[in-house]
Amino acid sequence: MTQNFFSLLSGIIFGIGLIISGMTNPEKVIGFLSITDNWDPSLMFVMIGAIVISAPIFYLLRNKTKPLFDVKFEIPTIKNLDKQLILGSSLFGIGWGIVGFCPGPAISSLFLLNPLSILFVISMIVGFYSSRIIPTK
Repeated sequence: MTQNFFSLLSGIIFGIGLIISGMTNPEKVIGFLSITDNWDPSLMFVMIGAIVISAPIFYLLRNKTKPLFDVKFEIPTIKNLDKQLILGSSLFGIGWGIVGFCPGPAISSLFLLNPLSILFVISMIVGFYSSRIIPTK
């Protein structure tokens, strides 16, 4: 129960941060990603702020054997670059660049009732479930 509470609390704080920082505004994100035409570097300060806050915390917690609110760290075991990873990453990047949303900010922006956000999240969910039925090998 405690784990679920802190997961929810972390998600809410993260979502609020995404809204405050402007990451839920597709025009701002596309302006940041478009380095050749009217580049908007303001999101770089969001990333720098995240690094400044998280780096010391990661340093202080580097020798922990388990997380504070779970029984073990969940570390990915797959280390191979395969066709699925490259294709999925490419689709993610292309979609992010075209639409200006990635999953976190898109979900956070649902609270702003932006029709583009709603359409994006519905499409994202369809994509998630489609990947289960489309053969990849």
